Amino acid sequence: MLGTSQRPLRVAIIGAGPSGFYAAETLLGGSATAEVEMFDYLPAPFGLVRYGVAPDHPKIKNVIKIYEKVAAHPKFFFLGNVKVGRQLSVEELRRFYDVVIFTCGAQTDRKMGIPGEELPGSHTAIEFVAWYNGHPDYAQRQFDLSQEIAVVIGQGNVAMDVSRILSKSTDELRKTDMAAHALEALSQSKVKEVHVIGRRGPVQAAFTSPEIKEVGELSDCDVRVSPDDLVLNPESQKELEDPNFSLRRKNFEILTNLSQRPLTGKPKRFILRFYESPVEIKGRGKVEELVLEKNILVGQPGSQQAKGTGEVSSLFCGLIFRSVRYRGVPIDGIPFDEKKGIFVNREGRIDLNGKPCSGFYCSGWIKRGPSGVIGTNKSDSDATVQKVWQDLPQLNPCPEPSRNALLDLLKNRGVRVVSFSDWKKIDAAEIARGEKIGKPREKFVNINEMLAVLGKN
Repeated sequence: MLGTSQRPLRVAIIGAGPSGFYAAETLLGGSATAEVEMFDYLPAPFGLVRYGVAPDHPKIKNVIKIYEKVAAHPKFFFLGNVKVGRQLSVEELRRFYDVVIFTCGAQTDRKMGIPGEELPGSHTAIEFVAWYNGHPDYAQRQFDLSQEIAVVIGQGNVAMDVSRILSKSTDELRKTDMAAHALEALSQSKVKEVHVIGRRGPVQAAFTSPEIKEVGELSDCDVRVSPDDLVLNPESQKELEDPNFSLRRKNFEILTNLSQRPLTGKPKRFILRFYESPVEIKGRGKVEELVLEKNILVGQPGSQQAKGTGEVSSLFCGLIFRSVRYRGVPIDGIPFDEKKGIFVNREGRIDLNGKPCSGFYCSGWIKRGPSGVIGTNKSDSDATVQKVWQDLPQLNPCPEPSRNALLDLLKNRGVRVVSFSDWKKIDAAEIARGEKIGKPREKFVNINEMLAVLGKN
């Protein structure tokens, strides 16, 4: 019987970020006996925490200590540097595992769908964040930081991270774990103005209070918020007064304070703009101008939408980052909702033609879309694992419940599997590199460099 000490439930988790580790924690702490094997296509675990959290927010990364405790469980095994969907198919996973849980996150973004979006100088926020965090897939990207005016489209926390990093001085970044290539490039940056643009108003902005408060504390940057943008329509005023949305009130208080500050002549400016939508990017061979349409809000409190007025203006700039919404990436063999950018699922059960796909589940952003903070994924993963326990009596046992058989298959395909103990060696090498230059770590930004630390397989 599955889930017993005689026949543990074998679970593969695809994606070594927060959702994956929270799912593993719940599985390993459950009443049934489970063996959890976690896959990631990079040799390094921790996903969003390692490659998405801004380097100037080190306290957020303390959650890694919890994940390390999960990884120390005797029934946990990490298989890094394995590309599921390429080096190992979904069908093959079911050969070795009773249950497969996808926690592979939202790895790309939605386009704005406007003319000129593909011009050089127009980028996704994702690639910039991954670049300065040393993600191997993005380390070689280049951004023209010789431009004086940069624009960030979107007002969530990722947009705030990107705009804050652009606005900080080199001294504010030097002691972080920012990748060396990014620190060097940003030290030569000519960016003087960063415009952060939202299609709705200050009450509807998605950033959290600590994020906007931190903007007002930048050493080399004045902040500008137009008092006119803080004049609310009746519906927004009702939203602001709703007791269920205390965050909105706190944000509005901070924005009001920022709008009253005088400019002090600092070398950079951080400009928050509301009620505007991009409609076109213009330029002769590169980004030179962003056309914006003025919006009004329509609808009931809590569900207001931006509606264009037809009034347009131009913002001359040389660099644009869009941070409008993340979306997942399809994997062969798993139904994908192109519109929502998630795996087709019902409460975490992968759905195939209206029916649950036995043994397949998902959690995190690939399940629900990009919402919440890192901790939100814990309850989400717990909920998915509860579905696994409910389905346990009906699950079909896999034909070959053997990790060694799987490892032999991967070895025969020339895959260098990185275990968690292997990762700790890479981790130690990064920390040692950082100590030499006064940083928490100096990340390897090349997979071959990571594997070289481990020597021959």
